[in-house]
Amino acid sequence: MQLTVCEPTVVMEPPRAGGLLESGHSAASLDDCVVDRANESSEEESAGERDEEIGAHAEVASSTKATEVPAEQTSNTQTVNTRRPNSLPVPAAGGLGLWTSRGDAEVILRMGDSGLAAETPLTINQMFTSAVEHFADYTALSWKEGEQQKSLNYREYYQTCRTAAKSFLKLGLQRYHGVGILGFNSAEWFISDIAAIFAGGFAVGIYTTNSPEACQYVANNSKANIIVVENHKQLQKILQVEDKLPHLKAIIQYKDALKEKRPNLYTWAEFMELGRDEPDAPLDAIVSSQKPNQCCTLIYTSGTTGQPKGVMLSHDNITWTALSTCRHVGLTDATRSQELVVSYLPLSHVAAQMVDIWVSMRVGGTTHFAQPDALKGSLVDTLKEVRPTAFMGVPRVWEKMQEKMKSVGAKSSTMRKKLAAWAKDVGLQTNLTRMNQSGAAGRTPLSYQVAKKLVFKKVRKALGLDRCSKCYTGAAPITKDTLEFFLSLDIPLYELYGMSESTGPHTISIPEAFKLTSCGKEIPGCRTKLHNPDEEGNGEICFWGRHVFMGYLNMPDKTDEALDAEGWLHSGDLGKHDQNGFLFITGRIKELIITAGGENIPPVPIEDAVKEAVPLISNAMLIGDKRKFLSMLLTIKCQLNAESGEPEDELTPEAIELCRKLGSNATRVSEIGHDRLIHAAIQEGINRVNKEATSNAQRIQKWIVLDRDFSLPGGELGPTMKLKRPVVAKMYKEQIENFYKELATPTTPENPLPPK
Repeated sequence: MQLTVCEPTVVMEPPRAGGLLESGHSAASLDDCVVDRANESSEEESAGERDEEIGAHAEVASSTKATEVPAEQTSNTQTVNTRRPNSLPVPAAGGLGLWTSRGDAEVILRMGDSGLAAETPLTINQMFTSAVEHFADYTALSWKEGEQQKSLNYREYYQTCRTAAKSFLKLGLQRYHGVGILGFNSAEWFISDIAAIFAGGFAVGIYTTNSPEACQYVANNSKANIIVVENHKQLQKILQVEDKLPHLKAIIQYKDALKEKRPNLYTWAEFMELGRDEPDAPLDAIVSSQKPNQCCTLIYTSGTTGQPKGVMLSHDNITWTALSTCRHVGLTDATRSQELVVSYLPLSHVAAQMVDIWVSMRVGGTTHFAQPDALKGSLVDTLKEVRPTAFMGVPRVWEKMQEKMKSVGAKSSTMRKKLAAWAKDVGLQTNLTRMNQSGAAGRTPLSYQVAKKLVFKKVRKALGLDRCSKCYTGAAPITKDTLEFFLSLDIPLYELYGMSESTGPHTISIPEAFKLTSCGKEIPGCRTKLHNPDEEGNGEICFWGRHVFMGYLNMPDKTDEALDAEGWLHSGDLGKHDQNGFLFITGRIKELIITAGGENIPPVPIEDAVKEAVPLISNAMLIGDKRKFLSMLLTIKCQLNAESGEPEDELTPEAIELCRKLGSNATRVSEIGHDRLIHAAIQEGINRVNKEATSNAQRIQKWIVLDRDFSLPGGELGPTMKLKRPVVAKMYKEQIENFYKELATPTTPENPLPPK
């Protein structure tokens, strides 16, 4: 199929005094985004409702002339102290702006005049057809059914997506309406996503952990005509709210046999058969009418502080971000050496979509689907079987690996323990030296070569990471302890940072630009500024680039809050740059604790310090907003139910080992609450953290060990294992209020904790 030339898109550079921002990168094509390894070491209406949304929150004026801002904003990493405009200006009638809240609208692209920022915009179809042209016979998707290995090459993948798109059209998918996808990662998930886009609809991922009511909200907000579900369990959620879904026309179940026949309910095979003999012309007409600056995907935020927001991503958001990402991290063209990634993180999250679907497509990589129980224990088996070349893990995945390795190590012989301790010391020091040399080549110590042969290679093989040159962590904060643990095993974890509203990544650490606890530097063509920095340089992190979203669907007010008058995306995160331009996340504005005395305290550094000081702790949540002092909720490391993922009473092997070292015989969480030895150890660790506090206000005065750990099924953690602070605060309101009654502070075992 021939590529269709899209109409020119109005473009715009980030504003600055004296001219346009410059980029240090040359223009790049699809071919140019790859690197030869030999040279390497989340904040509408239909078309008939357009006129109803003209008002105070309409789009930015349609003008190709850049708005001027202070000259100090011209560097790649900018620090500014300017008042944020309260609202976005109203455009001239009929004009395009940088943002919209209408699903059928177009926006100005934040293009540059050179480098990757100036790269020709592409639609999803254009990117895919280019991939087929370059990588037709290379494996695109692979998975196991029982013991049988199955796969699709790029040619088959593309044709299957077109057939599915024709099936969607036959089922009545309307332009700018959603296709909800509710299930675990699979080829059918990818095909449904891309086919929805081809057919002119929106690809809408729905979290598998969503309640029926949450599914109903997303389906109605996106005007979903069709919902694709994995199995009977997920089907039941939709059937429970089916009578409240006015736009719904069909449901498709892609795994397992249907347990009942219902009107407009299809198996995957039946669905695919619908479009098999349909003519190409209607689909081709839709595809050729699509523009890079139109919406194609909706990413729904977790909604921890209100209803989820539908983040509208354009074709260009996705195709350009995939290009910039693969260029930045140095992924390899399949014609040279094919990349392989494992898909297991929730595809309703932008990070998984960007890595598993789009970045892989850009370079002709293979995406292998893990088993649905990946996060319950089978992930490492899959990694060992397929041996990925790049791997993305949320912090909890890396923490679980760390706990498992420590547990195994605790059972080793004395000799093996000494060898491991020696190797880890060598590994940490060698890698820290490399890091401080900014990846520059230097003489590798002989001790490192020995440690690599005796320990590091074996560890990588045991984890299935022996071919993996790129291990990433993101989507939630990770502790320094975990970063150093893997670095000591010669497995640097490269932090990436971004948000749904930036189509995923904004900064990514790479071997040549890596610093512990930093999330790296911007991907090419993107800009950062720090809004209202304090004396230490901490300011709100703001983004500019072609990765910045179009707006929140049907939410002009929320869009207005996220984007300022100049079009910068305000992240809500606090950060600072070091002298070399590395970005460090220092907190989140909404999470800042402001004590009764007026002191601003970011909770995460204190929580991480406690977890590091007391390895027995699984989760910690700092309390103290509008309070006289700080207190903390603590949970203990425990086993998780293999089926439900619910935390159990039994301690992890590592936790039991730690208890033994403290002289405690505890084997269950329920025994910890009465164990004076454990309480003394926890208080000792907290005392050490308090000694490092910069002020009395930042010291933890009271704490309590909760009966159960935080978890995804329990509702305390989100899909990417982020702590849902408002949820936890509500669940444990009684315990929190007890902290602030006039009771003695529990600083010693003799001074008991307040009753639960």
